[in-house]
Amino acid sequence: MLPILLKTLPFFALIGVGYLAGRTRFFSAEATAALTKFVFYFALSAMLFRFAANLSLGEVFDWNFVFAYLSGCLVVYAIATAVALWRRVSVEEAAVEAQCAVIGNVGFLGVPMLVLLMGEAAAGSVLMVLAIDLIVFSSLITLVITGVREGRMSLGILRVLGLGLLKNPMIVSIVLGLAWGATGWTVPGPVNEFLGTLGAAATPGALFAIGASLAGRSAERIQVAGWLAFCKLVLHPAAVAVAALLFFPVEPFAASVMIAAASLPVAGNVYILAAHYGVAPQRVSTSILLSTAASVLTVTWVIALVHGG
Repeated sequence: MLPILLKTLPFFALIGVGYLAGRTRFFSAEATAALTKFVFYFALSAMLFRFAANLSLGEVFDWNFVFAYLSGCLVVYAIATAVALWRRVSVEEAAVEAQCAVIGNVGFLGVPMLVLLMGEAAAGSVLMVLAIDLIVFSSLITLVITGVREGRMSLGILRVLGLGLLKNPMIVSIVLGLAWGATGWTVPGPVNEFLGTLGAAATPGALFAIGASLAGRSAERIQVAGWLAFCKLVLHPAAVAVAALLFFPVEPFAASVMIAAASLPVAGNVYILAAHYGVAPQRVSTSILLSTAASVLTVTWVIALVHGG
């Protein structure tokens, strides 16, 4: 585990530097928002497009992979939902807590870190996990909360879902990249260099932005947040591992990438959704804070287990 820890430490050190910059107010909340926007719309989008454009859909898409990851997620989603309802919270709060339990920081942390640690061969599997998270679970929480509030499903909800996906630069970048790859054309040299240079800013920029955004979070509802962090860091990768290794014949390397991606801490976009709907944002914020801090050890251990030997 020590060699893997030494490889993952620089990534978490960048998060730590961002946290200190935000905590000391050297990096303001406005600066953090601007950096996050740059990474989200430019650097990370360039990285995702470049990865996807150099893959074929046949290399990336695999039904066993999809079923294994989805089934593992749904088991943990159901557990988190059941525990939340047992505590007699609202259905909306239960949906947000379940989201915390299964949605990891694949975009800002997983893509740059796992591809660098496990090699560019991991890119396809990471993109698959990211696409499932964004398409399936971002849609699911919207359906649940909107359905509960309106008392029914409507075409308007589907329109909101569709527009949300079309406006997400990560989804757009992956789809456009795969579409380019499907043509069989190689990305022109200057364009590839441009995407590589812009995409290279995604890793330090995203990690710094994660840390800076954590600086503004305060810890409340520790017990519940601790339970959600446990679901995300322990139960989620364990359930995905069981599904990928025992129930579905997922190719071993792809399974290892999937499990490593499942071990990532709670994603920041869960907080964005919680704040948007006004459902337990502080609880989500604390879950992100606790899971990110603990992931220094847990993510390292999982990567060492599935990849480092």
